[in-house]
Amino acid sequence: MSQYQVAIIVGSLRKDSFNRQLADAIVKLAPPEFSFKQVEIGDLPLYNQDDDGAQAPQVLRLKTEIADAQALLFLTPEYNRSIPGVLKNAIDHASRPYGQSVWAGKPAAVLGVSVGAIGTALAQQHLRNVLAYLDVPVLGQPEMFIQAKEGLFDENGNIGEASLGFFQGWMKQYVSWVQKHAIHA
Repeated sequence: MSQYQVAIIVGSLRKDSFNRQLADAIVKLAPPEFSFKQVEIGDLPLYNQDDDGAQAPQVLRLKTEIADAQALLFLTPEYNRSIPGVLKNAIDHASRPYGQSVWAGKPAAVLGVSVGAIGTALAQQHLRNVLAYLDVPVLGQPEMFIQAKEGLFDENGNIGEASLGFFQGWMKQYVSWVQKHAIHA
């Protein structure tokens, strides 16, 4: 049985981020051959092409963690109908210098939770557009536009009972997607 290391990229720096809570909860639904690691993006300098020849240690760490993963899981809030700047900054760093992207070919999924009625639908679409350019195959269905409301998480931080079946179905599809598309070295 193959082992799969999944890099989780949470596009929110907020301590009590709904998306970080979702990242912590949803990984508990994965099979044992999947392991997950949240990648730190809050310490990255702002991307500047002048630095491509001498990338900061934090950038090199990010690129190594992404390169070592067989799959990706993005959780994004929606800021002003798009992805947060910190997430775009991380994506830009790990895709540069040109021709040295660590994103290409890694199967991914995009999730997001927000207090808004449409969840993070527009941010997810923008993120999918960016990932398509970077040659990241993204799980298309089921989409996950999640509204943060009472009962989404239980008192232990797990997915709440009312949504558990939906999230389990999503995880089953994600696992299948990764198994089909991941390249093992």
